[in-house]
Amino acid sequence: MNQYELALVMSPEMDEEAMAAFLNKVSQWITDGSGQVIKIEQWGRRKLAYPIRKFRDGYYVFIITEMGPGSVKTLVQNFNISEVVLRYLVTRKDD
Repeated sequence: MNQYELALVMSPEMDEEAMAAFLNKVSQWITDGSGQVIKIEQWGRRKLAYPIRKFRDGYYVFIITEMGPGSVKTLVQNFNISEVVLRYLVTRKDD
């Protein structure tokens, strides 16, 4: 198991309930792959450096997780399919 950092930029059109539901879904994807969520930081709505899908703002979330390398591939596929994720970055933390 490796530690990973996930940075998500999500659509600013989401309300609090939709945001909580999506973060629960992300946590479920991680735990389904026999991983665990260590920490979720919601950084809130911030201005983007450039427009993405005609949005000038995005909702930022930072997640620290522990999971296997195979689970990362599944997680990335789910992010690509999701309509609410504008951008994402998955990096492995070095020890």
